[in-house]
Amino acid sequence: MDIEISVVVPAYNEEENVELCYREIIDALEPLGISYEIIFVDDGSTDLTFKKLQYLSKNDDRLKVIKLRKNFGQSAALRAGLDCATGKNIITMDADLQNDPKDIPKLLEKLQKEDFDVICGWRFDRKDPFLKKLFSKFANKLRKSFTGETIHDSGCTLRAYVKESTESLELYGELHRYIPAMLFWKGYKIGEIKTNHRERKNGRTKYNWKRIIKGFLDLLVVTFWQKYSLRPIHIFGSIGILLSFIGGIISLYMVILRLFYGVGITDRPLFTVSIMSIVIGIQFFTIGILADVLVKIYYSQNGRKNYLVERIIE
Repeated sequence: MDIEISVVVPAYNEEENVELCYREIIDALEPLGISYEIIFVDDGSTDLTFKKLQYLSKNDDRLKVIKLRKNFGQSAALRAGLDCATGKNIITMDADLQNDPKDIPKLLEKLQKEDFDVICGWRFDRKDPFLKKLFSKFANKLRKSFTGETIHDSGCTLRAYVKESTESLELYGELHRYIPAMLFWKGYKIGEIKTNHRERKNGRTKYNWKRIIKGFLDLLVVTFWQKYSLRPIHIFGSIGILLSFIGGIISLYMVILRLFYGVGITDRPLFTVSIMSIVIGIQFFTIGILADVLVKIYYSQNGRKNYLVERIIE
């Protein structure tokens, strides 16, 4: 039987939440009368998360549990779940119960009835500490200025996807936050709806200052990758040409001073700047050529994954 919906839930040290999350997902999906599967990805938890999921899977063949060998991060855990999902449409959400499974039918309805490939949840009334909301608001504005996509809440994991849109996503680091941007760049149509957001009652948040810094660095990488991954020579070569041109103009000026005005140039800082600009410009151009070669090698390789699965329970 074909699976209509796959629900992918990454979990890391959520022993107090996974069972209730599982029950709430079932309560949300059963009234729809469609075939579905639930995929929990244990991202190297050090508590009883996996054992609880293992116990639940014994009594439900719709529940699939993936255990990663160590904590690879939410992006890798999502990728592992997406790789195992067989549904025509895919729902992703957090296991901490802050996302409300009751919103799943609304996401699916908008995805299926309107011409969208992805529907993102928008935590319109967030139940998070003030500082976390402040940082997220700043991060969303920064992301919009870099990427050009207009989703209000890129950090919300609760989303609905047409399966095709997830197949070419490369997820590592904190890139799960930029999935809408990556799909937007690929030409997929992105929509959003307001969703319910609940306070965390059990467990500890995984959000900290380290993730903020990593998220910003990943934003720079993903922006560069999406704009210049096919031809990095365009940016490196442009910088190289610009620097070489500036260096050449300054050198010409210094030569004119020496030939026509008898001014000494070897002990002038401007002469050093001109030579360094030319040398660095040539280096940038060379880096662009080498990067182009590496990109061709990268795209010639298939089946690259950034996680290791210890076992799968079906």
